[in-house]
Amino acid sequence: MKPFTWLGLALLLCISAAPLWAHKPSDSYLQLTVEKSQVEGRWDVALRDLHELVGLDPDGNGEVTWQEVRDSRSAIIAATLPRLTLRSAGAVCDVATGALRIAEHSDGLYAALAFDGQCAAPVEQLSVHYDLLFDIDPSHRGLLRLELGGRTYSTILQPAARQFDVNLEQPALGPLFWTYLRQGAWHIWAGFDHLLFLLCLLLPAVLQRRQEGWVAATDARRATMELVAIITAFTVAHALSLSAAALDWLQLPTRWVETAVAATIIFAALNNLLPLVQRRLWMVAFFFGLIHGAGYAGVLAGLGFDAPTLALALLAFNLGVEGGQILIAAACLPFAWMARHQPLYRHLVVVPGSALAILLGSWWLAQRLFHIRLETLL
Repeated sequence: MKPFTWLGLALLLCISAAPLWAHKPSDSYLQLTVEKSQVEGRWDVALRDLHELVGLDPDGNGEVTWQEVRDSRSAIIAATLPRLTLRSAGAVCDVATGALRIAEHSDGLYAALAFDGQCAAPVEQLSVHYDLLFDIDPSHRGLLRLELGGRTYSTILQPAARQFDVNLEQPALGPLFWTYLRQGAWHIWAGFDHLLFLLCLLLPAVLQRRQEGWVAATDARRATMELVAIITAFTVAHALSLSAAALDWLQLPTRWVETAVAATIIFAALNNLLPLVQRRLWMVAFFFGLIHGAGYAGVLAGLGFDAPTLALALLAFNLGVEGGQILIAAACLPFAWMARHQPLYRHLVVVPGSALAILLGSWWLAQRLFHIRLETLL
């Protein structure tokens, strides 16, 4: 087998690496407001995540009631607050818990825990160390919004970045832009369903469909421009629906959006095997981009940014999405182009890769539509 064929087969390996349980990342929302030496906080943690930690359904009927959440208050506090540390000028701030309520985000119900922090002196520098759920869910993220000195700061806390340091002299908007630029790229690279959809569009980009089947494309410029048009249409639509959701103009149930995302993967992969849509694929990508953008609906809206900050975060995130997709395409397309003449590329990459994508998409669709968990089948 020629080297370029092996490089083409890497695309199939990328697909097979996507986990069977791909879903919306686990997020919590942490809001801190600093006034002199006081820190007022609210921490929203998904009930599904708390159930993994403390078991919110003792009667095992599959439904979590407010009474069960209230009865678990002490266990919830014990499982969460030790995973959050606030320091000012090197000293740990004392934290006292307040009311526990239920809050609703785009992906379901959350326990909203209020707390107050008391630091030793007026805060000029604050360090936030976050370590919730990382030991059992590496995809978990803490979405932090911090108000200090009349400025709003934001970051995303994750296993590789568990601490956020901020001071009164630090600009707020520059770090925020880079944070959401990186998250936009990471949204594509780590969002297995989004990545799989992109790969389904990428696999046949170097081929042309004829009556006798797939044949190698002959015009590199045309193939590249068609792929750029597809990626750009997807990103523009993704940005439109994401922005509409973040601005609270569009509200869709997360379960149905994620189910529709799985359906787009099935359609894109099936289109590689059967000639469902042969022309103007960018229009299909645009329509599907609207669905994928809505799948990230609640994150930016849930942070409660003011209009200028939200606009900057949206711009950075969408630029990151576009850049992430272009980098993936730029890395894979040259190898696929060189391997396109090999029959093994068509028969061992495009066809089985698309078939595998259909199977994964079908599993995700059933999982999201009927709330199937993998461990219940084992």
